[in-house]
Amino acid sequence: MLPLAIVLLLVGLGLFVLLFQGVPLYFAAGMPLLGPGSAGLPRTRERLAVVVAARNEELDLPRCLDDLHAQKNIDLDLVVVDGGSSDGTREVVAARSAFVRLVPEPPLPAGWVGKSWALDTGARATRGEWILFTDADMRFHADAVASALAWGEKEGADLVTLAPPVEMHGFWENVVLPFYAQMVLTYFRVPRVNRDNSRSAMANGQFLLVRRASYEAVGGHTATRSFILEDVGLARAFRDAGLRLRVAWAPELLTTRMYRTNAEMYEGLLKLVHGLRFSAWRQSAFLVGLVGGFLLPLALLPVGLLTGTSVLTVFGAVLVAALFGKHVGFTRAVRGRAVYGLLYPVAVGYYLVLVTASLVRGIRRRPIAWKGRTYPYQH
Repeated sequence: MLPLAIVLLLVGLGLFVLLFQGVPLYFAAGMPLLGPGSAGLPRTRERLAVVVAARNEELDLPRCLDDLHAQKNIDLDLVVVDGGSSDGTREVVAARSAFVRLVPEPPLPAGWVGKSWALDTGARATRGEWILFTDADMRFHADAVASALAWGEKEGADLVTLAPPVEMHGFWENVVLPFYAQMVLTYFRVPRVNRDNSRSAMANGQFLLVRRASYEAVGGHTATRSFILEDVGLARAFRDAGLRLRVAWAPELLTTRMYRTNAEMYEGLLKLVHGLRFSAWRQSAFLVGLVGGFLLPLALLPVGLLTGTSVLTVFGAVLVAALFGKHVGFTRAVRGRAVYGLLYPVAVGYYLVLVTASLVRGIRRRPIAWKGRTYPYQH
């Protein structure tokens, strides 16, 4: 039997973990749901600019452009900014020249991240009161853009961003990406972005709709030119300027296939773990939180069994059931297969590797790579 004081301490820590595990569920429940027609139609049939930054996207780009061309109740000024692709990206655009324009990306200036430069280039090449920045791997319902625009106008928003479900194929995507969704919800406190008096700010660059006047007022992508996470940087610039942000979950309007290979997923998530700027303190705290919040609580049950402490055994069993049950439920909520939720410790291990790699790279000032380009870690 363990001493009572130690049992009470362990139970108290376990209760804290249970509350912490409920945070992403609480935030998920608070997400607005946007579906086809749920916000009505735009006030007029507006011409809206759409900018797709593309670098070697010949596999995903055709479906993306065709979906955008099929949008209802809105006119699009659609451009693809090509960042020096070496595959058939340009040919994909040329085959659709009747409704999309190709804008070659000028040479990348010093101090700029490639995607920010491409989006800045596209914004300057288009017209329209609103600009939609989106990715080549997005899939759109025919009402997606009109629904987002109508909601933005109804809410008086300056920035509207939508979160799509992610298509998951193969073992690692199914294990890792639902856990990634939880991390995003928790870290950015996503539903609080919709509170005008909140300091929370985030945007999803996969679908980021902005009023042009507001975008230009904060300096556009010039304000985020050196940020790896240009979407979050732009959202923070909007928030700092006192502008209105709105975010919604849109599973009926959008889907995306974020990564096509395990190597691409690792590289992409490493970029996201890095954040706007590298912080050794933040990454170290992240490591401690992953171990303390997701792995160590699983030890309460075996500790209770080994020491013959019945209270700890019962509470440890409840904690194990709650942890695995929560991850199974969340995996289902993001349209994954429930069985992969049972492997959440594997996802935690994957993130431990990612964050450790980020910490080591940052301390050694090694660059981060994405889409064939490298960028220095920023402190």
